[in-house]
Amino acid sequence: MLDSGKMFTVALRMMLYSKVRTLMALLGVVFAVSLIFAQVGIYLGMMESSSIIIDHTPGDIWVTSKNSRNFDFAQPVPEYLHYRVQAVPGVQWAEKLIVAWSVMRQKDGGNEQVEIVGYNPDTGIGAPWNMRTGSACDVKNGNFAIVDESAMKRLGSMEVGDYRDISRKRVQIIGISEGIRSFTTAPIVFMNYSLAQRLIPYVGPDSTVFIIVKVLPGHTISSVVDSLKRNIEGIDVFSRGDFSYKTRKYWTIETGAGFSFLLTIIISFFIGMLIVGQTIYNSTTEHLKEYGTMKALGAENRDIFRIIFSQAILTALIGYLVSSAVTLASAKLYDAIGMKLVVNWQVNLGILVVTMVMCLMATLLSLRKIRLIDPAILFRG
Repeated sequence: MLDSGKMFTVALRMMLYSKVRTLMALLGVVFAVSLIFAQVGIYLGMMESSSIIIDHTPGDIWVTSKNSRNFDFAQPVPEYLHYRVQAVPGVQWAEKLIVAWSVMRQKDGGNEQVEIVGYNPDTGIGAPWNMRTGSACDVKNGNFAIVDESAMKRLGSMEVGDYRDISRKRVQIIGISEGIRSFTTAPIVFMNYSLAQRLIPYVGPDSTVFIIVKVLPGHTISSVVDSLKRNIEGIDVFSRGDFSYKTRKYWTIETGAGFSFLLTIIISFFIGMLIVGQTIYNSTTEHLKEYGTMKALGAENRDIFRIIFSQAILTALIGYLVSSAVTLASAKLYDAIGMKLVVNWQVNLGILVVTMVMCLMATLLSLRKIRLIDPAILFRG
């Protein structure tokens, strides 16, 4: 009985026996796994973008309009609810935030839809957290705005000091943030809360969109959520994690985006499995007499199975490593076209497992062939 090291040696020699066939199998695995990497990475990047402001805004609880389906399309609520929220036991502070849609006039005369985030610059709750130029508190006391550098592709080149029209009002750009993209791809524009109220007609001076709550030490988030629901009617209340999940779930399920990504991953999985399976099956058929000899010498089916499994594992590991390198090398390309590719250790580990399963499942037909081998094959012409 061969030990594991010798099993891998035998498997490697059999793979190298037909270099072209092995190369084609590896290329199939690289193609399939690279596509899985891309689909998983893009999906996770889109989900991060969909809840990026929720996840980076200090606070434990989000109060929204009733039946809000996600972060981007919440409706205004009366501004006086802010004071009622502050009066609920367990609330340390409550801050208003406006997220709404408007139109920015471009330098060449065209219009572009933008997503407005209006925040209190004195507290910085809801402000951009990663500034390339300027400071988040600079939006005070004037018609000032901060745009993200990713918006330049849609809005054209902009520098600090430039002017743009938003909702037919002149606004000066006083800062550039970076790394803050929305799922909708609409540019995000940050500004003073009071300016956002003036610019967005459907919000107006007596309304807000979100109320963000910080829980006092000694109180649990769930207990304060329950208190807010009991004491205030006509609103929805979520912990920050729940609201982030709700928003991601909306874009995944309601828009069909999750299904399309999942379908592509499943197709890639089966393409890779078929290519590897065909290659290993052809190799098994080609070496039937050798396997028959091993059986005649006393080898059991499980010994031969280990050789075939070793071929699958080697194919999976080599294909995965090449695919991982290709994915990391192409990450900057995704960033250049305005897409975020998430490739963290959890993604790497998950796809490694998927690749192993894919290649091991591809051996099933070959294992059946081995099980039916009759050592008498050696004496046939």
